[in-house]
Amino acid sequence: MKKKKLWRGITVVISVIILIVGGCNSPSNNNDNTNTDGVTYRNNRTGRYQGYDFEFWTDSRGAGSGNMTLMGNGSFLCEWRNTYNILFRMGKKYNETQTHRQIGTFTLEYAFSDYDPEGTSYVTVYGWTVNPLVEFYIVENWGPNNYKGGGGYIKTVTIGGDEYEIHKTVRTNQPSIKGNRNFEQYWSIRRTRRTEGTIPISEHFAAWEEAGLNMNGRMYEVAFCIEAYGGQARSASGRANVHKNRLLVNGVEVNAN
Repeated sequence: MKKKKLWRGITVVISVIILIVGGCNSPSNNNDNTNTDGVTYRNNRTGRYQGYDFEFWTDSRGAGSGNMTLMGNGSFLCEWRNTYNILFRMGKKYNETQTHRQIGTFTLEYAFSDYDPEGTSYVTVYGWTVNPLVEFYIVENWGPNNYKGGGGYIKTVTIGGDEYEIHKTVRTNQPSIKGNRNFEQYWSIRRTRRTEGTIPISEHFAAWEEAGLNMNGRMYEVAFCIEAYGGQARSASGRANVHKNRLLVNGVEVNAN
């Protein structure tokens, strides 16, 4: 990863992967608001626990299986096997009336372990805006098939002392929080993997805006997410233990709001 030749050699790989992954996040209508630490879900589910909104979503085009276990304080366990596309996330959902600037300054502190994916996978800050409809990623770690760089590259920036590549991709008639739609995806992709840290999310929003990307939409969601993609081959399998996930707005954890 540190050698320039290897970096250039792998940039082509993500161009294909980014273009086929994402946009697969239509919210379930199955909501649970009274959960117990350690409860496990094995089907699409949305809800709220201890002030954190969670969602377990798997693409209906695929077979395979997955499960998400809520452990409290924003933490969760997840596991998936032979899936098409699957997401596990915990964070904060909004009512689509305010921009990120109107809500405040977003920061996320995280730590995870036992991340053992096969195929394409991301560990990422994840979310959506509406008007315009945008899906966004701040990628901190990835599986063996998911390298950095590729299609839609705009520029490299330094945020929080670390280098990220900014990318934009376009999805056409793909699943979204509003059904099948056309929308853009904004990406910040770290040049080096890590398993814990603090992400100044709002600095990424500002960097995207400086790069000409539109972040004036109304916020729908900001979350910490594990995503895996196997496509028609159903090749995505793995697990992860997110044992720290603290989303803060203006320095206050969202579960206190």
